[in-house]
Amino acid sequence: MTAEAIRELLARRPFAPFVLHMSSGETHEVRHPECVLVTKSRVIVTEPDEDRVAICALLHVASIEHLQTT
Repeated sequence: MTAEAIRELLARRPFAPFVLHMSSGETHEVRHPECVLVTKSRVIVTEPDEDRVAICALLHVASIEHLQTT
């Protein structure tokens, strides 16, 4: 996955939540664009309600799934 592809998802208006699926099988939900920071080779996902931060190598982002909004 590229940094630009994730930045494009974060810039969409209205924002559409999505899940990052990692090559390890882990998943990280992105429910708000302000909870993500994209660098040249990493994506940092925060979950403020759980006081959790995940630092992921873009190389290991296997796929992105759009979440259904209700």
